Amino acid sequence: QLRLEESGGGLVQPGGSLRLSCTASGGTLGAYAIGWFRQAPGKEREGVLAISRRGGTTSPADSVKGRFTISRDNAENTVYLQMNSLKPEDTAVYYCAADLEVDPRKASMFLGDYTYWGRGTQVTVSS
Repeated sequence: QLRLEESGGGLVQPGGSLRLSCTASGGTLGAYAIGWFRQAPGKEREGVLAISRRGGTTSPADSVKGRFTISRDNAENTVYLQMNSLKPEDTAVYYCAADLEVDPRKASMFLGDYTYWGRGTQVTVSS
């Protein structure tokens, strides 16, 4: 069974950057579309960005547009979320998830499409 693990979270000042990584065991990430989601305290989990098996990406959530990018390195079995110009409102637990999407061109921002989830990594943006 595919197991996902997020890393790279931490405490960062406003305006700073972090790069989150999503790695897998028990399977190959290249076989899946991968999404990044986040959940802030008291809020619902929301989609941030997703990437298809072929590397096509979804439009980012409006709240992160122009600041966050997603990429994948199938040789390293890793998907990245680069987060720049971080704001306090980006504070959340960030999760990666895998979707066994049949169409290699497609990726979804819908939580229900994802089968496998990591446990999340905390990102705190604060001065």
